[in-house]
Amino acid sequence: MGRFSRRVRSKVTTLPSRDKQRAMKTSIEHIRAKIAELEARITDLRIAERELEALDSAPVLLKKLKAKAKQKSATHNEPEARQTVGAAITEVLNRTGALPLAELAEQMRVAGREVSGGTLSNTLQTMKKRGAVKSAGGKWMLPKTRAKRASA
Repeated sequence: MGRFSRRVRSKVTTLPSRDKQRAMKTSIEHIRAKIAELEARITDLRIAERELEALDSAPVLLKKLKAKAKQKSATHNEPEARQTVGAAITEVLNRTGALPLAELAEQMRVAGREVSGGTLSNTLQTMKKRGAVKSAGGKWMLPKTRAKRASA
């Protein structure tokens, strides 16, 4: 370097340092942008953590509600998995045959299923629309099952 003038030497040494400074500025800006992104992520994660903690306390409430439901069903002497009203109607009609509405309600009470008259009537009407029961002469009955013909 002894052959170059002082002015040339200063230009040669300052050019790389200027590039380094620009690179450092962009690197610093890049790092700051990354930090901002990470801080935003941390904020989102903290929110998610609070939501999860709130949900973790929900099972405690759910357990309490389930315990109350079990106590209630134990006091009423009901099985936990109850039969639907439609299934109970089908069972009674299978066992007894055609019955008027009042006798059907009585048979369901005897079978241990308390159903109001309105619920029974509405369920029978719905089942009638689906073809699960039919009414004739004021009596409710199951439709006859048609035997399929055997193909020769």
